[in-house]
Amino acid sequence: MAREKLSTHFARSEFACNCGCGFDTVDLETLMVLSEIREHFDAPVTVTSGCRCPDYNHRVGGATQSQHTLGRAADIQVQGVKPAEVQDWVEANFPYSSVGRYANFTHVDTRSDGPARWRG
Repeated sequence: MAREKLSTHFARSEFACNCGCGFDTVDLETLMVLSEIREHFDAPVTVTSGCRCPDYNHRVGGATQSQHTLGRAADIQVQGVKPAEVQDWVEANFPYSSVGRYANFTHVDTRSDGPARWRG
């Protein structure tokens, strides 16, 4: 089966809920931010967690109102780039986007009541 491309750099399957339920609808604004990250750093971006159905989100300890359950969030790793550098760039270039930094990944979302900033 061919991978449905959402953009130059991302396929729909990269955002699919990890439980296998089929939820894979990612927000266009979120996809645009991730595409810009990919272009800026000129490095592969791996989506470690994209869409999450409410059951899967609960199982992994996600926030009750997680943007992942709305298809508006992605946890990413940019090859060869530290999460702090990704966070700093997103904050400087997408002030309306929410971004959180963790030890091994960066969370990016496009919540409507943002932006939120945090370090996990």
